[in-house]
Amino acid sequence: MTPNQKHIQAILNLATVAEIAEGKAWYATANQTAQELSLRYGISPVTACGVIAALSPRNKWTRNVIDAENVIAAFVAGGEEAAWEVKCCTFGANKAKAIFILSNDLIEDAAILAVLSGPKLSEFFNCIRGLEDVCIDGHAYSIWFGDRVTLAKVPSIGKKLRETIKKDYLATAQKNNLKGYEIQAITWVAHRRIHGVG
Repeated sequence: MTPNQKHIQAILNLATVAEIAEGKAWYATANQTAQELSLRYGISPVTACGVIAALSPRNKWTRNVIDAENVIAAFVAGGEEAAWEVKCCTFGANKAKAIFILSNDLIEDAAILAVLSGPKLSEFFNCIRGLEDVCIDGHAYSIWFGDRVTLAKVPSIGKKLRETIKKDYLATAQKNNLKGYEIQAITWVAHRRIHGVG
């Protein structure tokens, strides 16, 4: 085990049974939310995952889901113009991505990933879809680094560093018979409690 894998394992070891259950279910629950949006509004579940991922930056999860439903509902009822009227708790460029996915009726993973473009959004989308990936954000970096790093002090995570972090999460997940996205979610839940972060 590398020192960084040991850091991930240490947080996993501190996770309570409830946190392990919550973390293992986190992305499955997110996928279920996408399935429900799909059924309610007659869009592809893959499209719903794309909209959720597009609207996620700087957005708390509960608000992310509300924004996704509001944008989808407005789009289905009144098209692009109506969707643009919806207030969202993310950046305008991310709302534009969500509306583009809906407007172009994107239902293929590759097409949606091309719109999402950034690595973190792509990873989040893949994890919600249940694909083998790890979403590397500031919290995941802190856990891997072995100390609480405030989000403002997290370094820019370039391609090489991202691959290294991801490799360590996947290796630790394999040792614990978990999916990459499950270990990321479990350690995130435990990390939040340990450090009192939102």
